[in-house]
Amino acid sequence: MTDAKLPSGLTTEQARQRLAACGPNELRGREDAGLAALLRGLLGEPMFLLLLAAAGLYLAFGDLGEGLLLAGFAVVTLGLTFFQERRSARALDALRELTVPQVRVIRDGRVQRLPARDLVPGDLFLVGEGERIAADALLRDAAGLSVDESLLTGESVPVRKTAVPVAEAAPPAAPPGGDDAPWVFASTLAVAGHGLAEAVATGPRTEVGRIGAALAGIATEATPLQRQLGRLVRLFGGVAFVGCVLLAAWWGLSRGDWRQGLLSAIALGMGMLPEEFPMVLAIFMALGAWRMARLQVLARRPAVIEALGAVTVLCVDKTGTLTENRMQLRRLVTDEADVEPRPGEALPEDVHRLAEYAMLASQRDGLDPMDRAVLAVGDAALAGTEHLHPGWRLAREYPLTPGLLAMAQAWTAQDGGRWLAAKGAPEAIFDLCHLAPARREALLERVRGLAADGLRVLAVAEGRHDGRADHDGAALPDHPHGHGFALLGLLGFADPLRASVPAAVAEARSAGIAVAMITGDHAATAAAIATQAGLDTAAGVLAGPELEALDDAALAAAVRTVRVFARVSPAQKLRLVEAFKRNGETVAMTGDGVNDAPALKAAHVGIAMGGRGTDVAREAAGLVLLDEDFSRIVAGVRMGRRIFDNLRKVMVYITAIHVPVVGLALLPLLFGLPPLMLPAHVVLTEMVIDPACSLAFEGAPEDPRVMRRPPRRASDGLLGIGLLLEGLLQGAALLATTLAVYALALHAGRLEDEARALAVVGLTVGNLMLVAANIAAGLGPRALLEPGARAFWAVAAAAAAALAATLLWPPLRGLLHFGLPSAADLGATLLAVALAVGVGAGVAAWGRSRSGR
Repeated sequence: MTDAKLPSGLTTEQARQRLAACGPNELRGREDAGLAALLRGLLGEPMFLLLLAAAGLYLAFGDLGEGLLLAGFAVVTLGLTFFQERRSARALDALRELTVPQVRVIRDGRVQRLPARDLVPGDLFLVGEGERIAADALLRDAAGLSVDESLLTGESVPVRKTAVPVAEAAPPAAPPGGDDAPWVFASTLAVAGHGLAEAVATGPRTEVGRIGAALAGIATEATPLQRQLGRLVRLFGGVAFVGCVLLAAWWGLSRGDWRQGLLSAIALGMGMLPEEFPMVLAIFMALGAWRMARLQVLARRPAVIEALGAVTVLCVDKTGTLTENRMQLRRLVTDEADVEPRPGEALPEDVHRLAEYAMLASQRDGLDPMDRAVLAVGDAALAGTEHLHPGWRLAREYPLTPGLLAMAQAWTAQDGGRWLAAKGAPEAIFDLCHLAPARREALLERVRGLAADGLRVLAVAEGRHDGRADHDGAALPDHPHGHGFALLGLLGFADPLRASVPAAVAEARSAGIAVAMITGDHAATAAAIATQAGLDTAAGVLAGPELEALDDAALAAAVRTVRVFARVSPAQKLRLVEAFKRNGETVAMTGDGVNDAPALKAAHVGIAMGGRGTDVAREAAGLVLLDEDFSRIVAGVRMGRRIFDNLRKVMVYITAIHVPVVGLALLPLLFGLPPLMLPAHVVLTEMVIDPACSLAFEGAPEDPRVMRRPPRRASDGLLGIGLLLEGLLQGAALLATTLAVYALALHAGRLEDEARALAVVGLTVGNLMLVAANIAAGLGPRALLEPGARAFWAVAAAAAAALAATLLWPPLRGLLHFGLPSAADLGATLLAVALAVGVGAGVAAWGRSRSGR
């Protein structure tokens, strides 16, 4: 804003009426497909189609009861899958609410932060560097504003923008592209400067809205893990199809019983289809992201959750992440005075001019916490004095740049005179003031003393521009060095360490994660805060100028031990990320500015600040901290490890349970025994598998040692050869036992239906035991008594009730071709199954301990 008076904007009531008339400022895309699309997708699932095929086959051969039973199972399976999908969808809807873009709107005469979808035509909204523009709008005020309009024009070079004052009528609308136009467009990105814009078109009426239909039709690309599992499912699907055809043909040709051959083939196909793999991944990632959001950590990409468990280095900002970002002006230092301002007390005359020009160098409508701290002290302490200038007009701004870590503002007084105020890093202000070397060194020593007290230090200077003001301010130089500045003094700010940080740093270090602090502050300030936070400061502080002097190899060697980096520019963050990566580290990096985006993108896990972060930083990052607190990052790592642990456990379980299901559908036929598994028996097993995967494992208890073990290797996949063998071993033990139960029962003279009932009971109970064994893997049996295991007990109770009904209710027992086995046979079966699962889990645990997993 270059006008001292803030415009009033629309009233709340006017905005409400326009929102009702124009609709929300958003584009509806392919994600709003609704329940109908979900049902269409579920009706095309292979498992559902196989169930319908089996039901149709029974009905075609006149088995009405069995056909209706399978049709009922199909409906129940559809309902379970629908419930799981909707659960995931609700979690994603909750996340979308958190990711709604925000915009700073002037309503009722004050700046309010609102969801961008509530913006209406006529609203005045602020545009800042790094922000996505929320609507097509006319610029009413601008200071050095440049916008990347490549989304609409394809031209990657940012274009300059000029403003049309509020008092002037809007010029004819211009298309995107070209310099010095007053129009800005929705979804384009402000890359420099700031301004005030008046919304003229929102939602589908914007330029991007007119091409929104084409954009909405673009499908979201699958993650590498999703593609890997998709290939796995397609592979097994192809093998299942070939196996089904061969089994049906062999049984029909050799036995002449085509009906049984087709039913056995369908049962085999249902057992071989690993449709749980992609379902589990989708559910775990959606619910995992929802759980992380409850910790105030927003996962923008599911793959980041997987990467969290491998992070070995956390690179974090100091301000706002380790500290509270609640700046307090603690010291005003001049050659004559060193004053600590106190609430309710006047400032000594010796520091009045320092406070005056510190205020003139601050943005009153900005978000910078140091600007707010300066203005809060100045407004209170200088009230009623000649040092406040409400009538002065801001003529020009000189923003902070990588080459000059200071900003300046030029003001026009009522008499037309020009005054300048600058504040920034002491070294930069000293350069602007052209201080003599001896004077500069004496002041730097004073700065180091303030920084050693944990204060962040800025210097303030004043300047005067000769000549009178013209209307557009063109007479002002293009760079602050074009003015003559005189040093006024130093400001010392205190930003207290967050109370949660020392414990969080200690937890991260116990988890084998190194914590590195990267800040633009003075080295002494950085060292003081790092010591308070519990960071490793034994190797000292590496400052930006020293970092710049190192080549890549030397920097990689330095970051093996250095954990505190000061006076670091955003561009140097990228070098630090690359240096850590060259050492084989898995890096998480925080950032909030436009220039932080390359480092966030290069890091394995980019973490953007949700409150003070720019839109471009959030888009480059995989995680967004909704509450900018370092402890949230550590909590996110903990949750990421837990999610990945449980995802691995469920993958082992899925591998294990498919072994006996497939084996019991195929091996009895190959061994010349009567068919054991019919489609109804497979779907009974699947009705335990699906809720176990999505409910029992997703909510499984956390390993209490999850943050006391080193990060997993980045090369470790979700289901490596060791875990695959573990699942196969557990499944083979259960298969051997249930197949032996079936064969021995037949050999002992039991009826075929009784033997089948014993085997299916053994499979179902063994299935539940496999769930329990994998939930408790690495934790011990007590894990099953923790609150997180409640879902398992609910699934087990439902499965036990269903199994009891199939044995005790004669109509259902007949439909499933079950006999009623004796209590002795049931007891022997359950004992054998328990021993088999126990042996399989024990051998798997032994293998885990030997391999160090």
